[in-house]
Amino acid sequence: MTADLPSPSVSTEHLGEIRLVARRVDHRDSTALLRAFHQEQIERYDFAESIELACLEYAPPQGIFVVLYDGEQPMGCGGCRWYDRRTATAEIKKTYLLPAMRGQGAGRLLLRWLENQAIGWGAERIILETGVRNTAALALFDRSGYRPTSRYVPGRDPAINRAFIKTLAGPDPRLAEDAQQATVG
Repeated sequence: MTADLPSPSVSTEHLGEIRLVARRVDHRDSTALLRAFHQEQIERYDFAESIELACLEYAPPQGIFVVLYDGEQPMGCGGCRWYDRRTATAEIKKTYLLPAMRGQGAGRLLLRWLENQAIGWGAERIILETGVRNTAALALFDRSGYRPTSRYVPGRDPAINRAFIKTLAGPDPRLAEDAQQATVG
């Protein structure tokens, strides 16, 4: 089943009308973007983590997966899920933008939207990881307040993988209403 969740849309000064649509990870747009992400990782590192995601881990109340649209065209994706409820820690996974969307603020928008989701669930901190060769992601995470932390996924290559953490504050008021709408249903 590929039922979707309600579709918030966000207007941004630099991007025009961008829609962030909560989708199942097995939705055709989600899987197409995850395959593109996987291929880019292989090209960058000569290997890549599996793109298989457990649907229930990225569906309310455990998590969410979102596809970013420019008009009707899927242009990016990302997921957020609970990592450890006991420590109020959420995790962002599989954030990806097609090359045409990069450098325009879409990554920052996607990251803020996912953070707002975690805040709405009661998360106090958020973790994520990326590879050392993904300089654009490293710069985005740094500008967004993420700080290096110890690796939290066993078996990761310390020469390649970088883990980050951020203490979450209140929701971004520009996205708070949209984040609330996307979790209804």
